[in-house]
Amino acid sequence: RDAATPEDTGRARRTTLFAAGAAVVLVVIGAVLLFTGRDTGGDRPDAAAHNSPSAGASTPQAPLPSGVRCAGASCAGKDAEAMGCSGGRVATVSNAVVGAVRLEVRYSRICGAAWGRITGAAPGDQVRVLVGGTRPGAVTRAGETIAYTPMVAVEKASGVRACATLAAGRTACTNPAK
Repeated sequence: RDAATPEDTGRARRTTLFAAGAAVVLVVIGAVLLFTGRDTGGDRPDAAAHNSPSAGASTPQAPLPSGVRCAGASCAGKDAEAMGCSGGRVATVSNAVVGAVRLEVRYSRICGAAWGRITGAAPGDQVRVLVGGTRPGAVTRAGETIAYTPMVAVEKASGVRACATLAAGRTACTNPAK
């Protein structure tokens, strides 16, 4: 066979560079979708919670602050961090200690939502949030040391409780928030 010509070598190099560039673009798009929470919810544990009953919260009429992506019923079943409801926009309204685990009810007035959170968790520890007699929201498993439930829509935090079940078998709940 004849040796490759400079034209063939240039074409191969351009094809390789194009393929590498396309792969980088796909990785960047995937990272953006992953970190902004923009997916269909297919296999996520909070997907079933999206249709959970809420406490009848209504969406506030005022425009949402920058970075907040939901309010009231539109927050139900969603991740508080991904929706901009955590950080400086949240308060702990009730808490308890179970062994070395701290259990909390977190409430965001701006988002009109509450969720349960445990810190100091171990793999297998679980948390759930309760509103009235119902148990809306899915249980979130502990990753490293923090686990939290998807949000439930509430007008006020009063009556919301969080319960934890540790892998070691201990169970405890917070008092209802006031």
